[in-house]
Amino acid sequence: MQIAIIGAGPAGLYLAYLIKRRQPGSDVIVIEQNPADATFGFGVVFSDRALEFLREDDPETYSAIVPHMESWNDIAIVHRGECVVIDGIGFAAIGRLKLLELLQARVRSVGVAPVYRRAVKSLDELAGADLVVGADGVNSLVRRSSETKFGASIRLLTNRFAWFGTTKRFETLTQTFVESELGSFNAHHYRYAPGASTFIVEVNADTFARAGFARMDENDTRALCERVFAQALGGHALISNNSIWRQFPIVHNERWCVGRTVLIGDALHTAHFSIGSGTRLAMEDAIFLDKALATHRDDIDAALAAYEAGRRPILEKLVAGANGSADWYEHFNEHMRLKPTDFAMSYMTRSGRIDLERLRRLSPGFVARYECEHSKN
Repeated sequence: MQIAIIGAGPAGLYLAYLIKRRQPGSDVIVIEQNPADATFGFGVVFSDRALEFLREDDPETYSAIVPHMESWNDIAIVHRGECVVIDGIGFAAIGRLKLLELLQARVRSVGVAPVYRRAVKSLDELAGADLVVGADGVNSLVRRSSETKFGASIRLLTNRFAWFGTTKRFETLTQTFVESELGSFNAHHYRYAPGASTFIVEVNADTFARAGFARMDENDTRALCERVFAQALGGHALISNNSIWRQFPIVHNERWCVGRTVLIGDALHTAHFSIGSGTRLAMEDAIFLDKALATHRDDIDAALAAYEAGRRPILEKLVAGANGSADWYEHFNEHMRLKPTDFAMSYMTRSGRIDLERLRRLSPGFVARYECEHSKN
């Protein structure tokens, strides 16, 4: 069987590794239009147990990744200059490039050599493949080639965000909200290496227009964001890496496969970066597809049907939570009217997946503070 995977991000690389590890005789090719070391952004964040799915089935990859991760047990919300700590909500992070390097090593270990700097312009170039996998991200060629048949749609959120880095070390994942004369700003920041952190700046449409960001170049944008978040940065500069303003795309497909083509990762779905699950979901897609191909080794149509039937119910619940989180951020300036502890509670319950009783078990310290403040009212 010849399998062509377009895209050498985490989804494509991990799928190639899994298939070749399970079926050494299979012919697997990975094609990527960018260089091997090309990536925008800085760190990838995971919930604290996000890599547990690797521990049992793939302990080698788990052991390769975990030592390079930074982890913490609490998160913090900074609003009106007050820091509210939410205990028991663990996360871990790793540099984007480091994760790619580790997965590139894994795929080479099973004899697959990704082809970089090759842009596939038409799926006709891969006519000899038994299966073509679109792991080629939001702007997927595979999806666009059969957009109507996939029932594909992309909806852009109204907020803008820009992905920066900084040498400032943050001890925990922190959300800093600032109200300035230009409007409402939010920063998602966390360390992904001992001396390096991700710093994502987000603004609503009104603030974007009032600040004049559309007329600024990357350096002017960075300088203004440094001024707004001067207190959080503590004298450290922001670092740019293609740090342009983007609108988050909500990608949805009614069907996951068309003929002998199938989608995984961001080509299939997106999950708002505020829940820290995009890379995890992409790698889990790869696991489900690999197992379906192994179970139905001689029947690709049955394998693709099994992949969608098994994965879709799980994925839809997670994406629904991500979309709920994204909607909260679309209106974060309105929520900023709340007092800091109430604001933090609104933040924690934004996805609809955590209620007060579950939060009481997860974060007893935060809930005790919340209830103490409300008992005085």
